[in-house]
Amino acid sequence: MSQRQLPIILALGTTQTLAWASSYYLPALLADPMARDLGVSSNWIFGAFSASLVISAMLGPRIGRQIDLVGGRQVLSASNLIIAGGLVLLGVSHSVAVMAIAWLVLGIGMAMGLYDAAFAALGRIYGTEARRPITGITLMAGFASTVGWPLTAWGIAHIGWRETCFAWAAANILIGLPLNFFMLPAIKGAKQAAAAAAKPYVPLDRTMLLLAFIFAAVWTVTGAMAAHFPRILESTGATPAEAIAAGALIGPAQVGARMLEAGFLSRFHPLWSTRLACLTHPIGAAIMAIFGGAAASAFALFHGSGNGILTIARGTLPLSIFGPKDFGYRLGIIGAPARMAQAVAPLAFGLLIDLMGAKVLIVSSALSLSALAALFLIRTRPRPD
Repeated sequence: MSQRQLPIILALGTTQTLAWASSYYLPALLADPMARDLGVSSNWIFGAFSASLVISAMLGPRIGRQIDLVGGRQVLSASNLIIAGGLVLLGVSHSVAVMAIAWLVLGIGMAMGLYDAAFAALGRIYGTEARRPITGITLMAGFASTVGWPLTAWGIAHIGWRETCFAWAAANILIGLPLNFFMLPAIKGAKQAAAAAAKPYVPLDRTMLLLAFIFAAVWTVTGAMAAHFPRILESTGATPAEAIAAGALIGPAQVGARMLEAGFLSRFHPLWSTRLACLTHPIGAAIMAIFGGAAASAFALFHGSGNGILTIARGTLPLSIFGPKDFGYRLGIIGAPARMAQAVAPLAFGLLIDLMGAKVLIVSSALSLSALAALFLIRTRPRPD
């Protein structure tokens, strides 16, 4: 990546780390103390969180279109304000109704401030040269859980979950907002273009439908593993300590795979690295089937590496096929089924684990392989802008 790109990559990498840590990764630690305080089951918290992901999916195309018109500066800066507002509302909630409204506000903020919006912003700035910047920000934001979970846990233990929400809100205002507003370039003539623009026509052709299916399938696996990874490993015979230790390897594996994508794999069309990424989860599951819980770490490394590349492919693959025209709008359309799948995956796989135990990895592997098969139906020739 060039010296000209580096400041924007560092800024967006920082704001993406903050956005993920203060929204998507909160329920894993916040659900139990929040539920105890509100006097409800933690399922209410996760249900509201799932609803926020559905809201995020529904808003994706509209937000992507807005970034296509005016660039990412306004949208990403507004996301910090909205995420901060949702966190404050979450911190002051004393009823399930207010808590649910807070998560819906956070769903709007996530739609405006997570990867799809950042990828669209980079596509608007760099066009077809956005692959390396996209990889760069995912390298940094790959540590969002590594940074966010310890900070959230410390906050809950020392100042309480409500004050932790307020602290994350302050971080969005004091760190995220200035970086997004001052480091992202303004788009010349954006207001005039937005005023005169008609809704773009993006046909749902064969390639668009295939991409929507591919990312929905792999994000179902990602969402399921994020929610149930230790439980699945324990069902294969791993001890709780082995399952936790293996889970800690997913983050480094993601970052390592993204470094490979930034280096060696950048020489090839993103279709090839995406195909490779769809294979890694089934390979890890096969190793688990042969060696049982003793192979928990190997499974974590294979799953994490594939997930790391698939995150990048969500931006780079559509860009390489369709080009930068209406890129944000396309990302919103393609990503909507994936976000919906990510919302329902934890519940669906929870029920499947009750029925199938460790054999649930057959289902997750089948989803990954179905995505791989669909990838072989996609042409690699870039379309004209």
